[in-house]
Amino acid sequence: MRLLITGGAGFIGSTVIRYVVNRLNWNVLNVDKLTYAGNLSTLKEVENSPLYSFLQADICDRDTISKAFADFRPEAVMHLAAESHVDRSIDGPAEFIQTNIVGTYTMLESARDFWRTLDTESQAAFRFHHISTDEVYGALGDVGLFTETTPYDPRSPYSASKASSDHLVKAWFHTYHFPTLVTNCSNNYGPYHFPEKLIPLIILNALDRKPLPVYGKGENVRDWLYVEDHAKALVTVLQKGKPGETYNIGGRNERKNIDVVKIICAILDELRPSAEGPYANLIQFVTDRPGHDLRYAIDATKLESELGWKAEENFESGIRKTVEWYLENDWWWRPIREKKYAGERLGK
Repeated sequence: MRLLITGGAGFIGSTVIRYVVNRLNWNVLNVDKLTYAGNLSTLKEVENSPLYSFLQADICDRDTISKAFADFRPEAVMHLAAESHVDRSIDGPAEFIQTNIVGTYTMLESARDFWRTLDTESQAAFRFHHISTDEVYGALGDVGLFTETTPYDPRSPYSASKASSDHLVKAWFHTYHFPTLVTNCSNNYGPYHFPEKLIPLIILNALDRKPLPVYGKGENVRDWLYVEDHAKALVTVLQKGKPGETYNIGGRNERKNIDVVKIICAILDELRPSAEGPYANLIQFVTDRPGHDLRYAIDATKLESELGWKAEENFESGIRKTVEWYLENDWWWRPIREKKYAGERLGK
């Protein structure tokens, strides 16, 4: 497979690249702008592989993206490039509109122009896979699950921009018969996660004996998906999914935020005990995020039953692997904490 992937220097994209290069021997072109969250050190283990190549480019740059298609001639696209942090979208929504909406439009048109040059057999095999989020569905009450037919109800600039990009991708399938796939995933966690997100932020703040900020009372619920499980799900959808379809990807691991924080503290107490006392003593409840959705939960039945994927990690096994990875790999996260993001509050 010749795969063009956008956002491959990010958290999920880099996990996909390491998996398809090391395990599947795919030929990959990684297109990434290298914004604050893009980090080529995340791809250290594949950077010298003859199967891997990198292009620093903005997905909104139509000429550069079109040339990348013409030169690399991919058989499939995984489109992950996006501004993705809700708190940052509250502070500055413009970048989210530009990258997530205009960028997706540019990718679709560049890909479609290339696709139209292919022979009939290659056109039928080609796939444009757009990776999105469960946040487009809005908030759930105490019960129920998001399915592929749940109406969209985005509540933040981030989720609204992703909802828009989803609609564009689906429209390109129906209008132009362009072979698209859409996946909507629950909250990812695992190695190489930029430390603005809850789990790595809590791990690293705890190690630095800094306050562990928890929004509101910590009652918000998320369905947690180990990132390597997500990468395998994305490959499954790309290989087996039906064009025009949407597939929800979730780990069936719902947890309240406060419980996630306490579990991390307990693992750190075991693996890296502090003379200054239990890490849970650092928990600090802070003013809630504006428009904070109470609960997300994914029904992944369609993906499991039709395509045969199932998460391999439960939350207990995945979170322990994650904490252990951060304890063993400060070479990766310490420069980020020192130069890019030190754990300050965003999105007030």
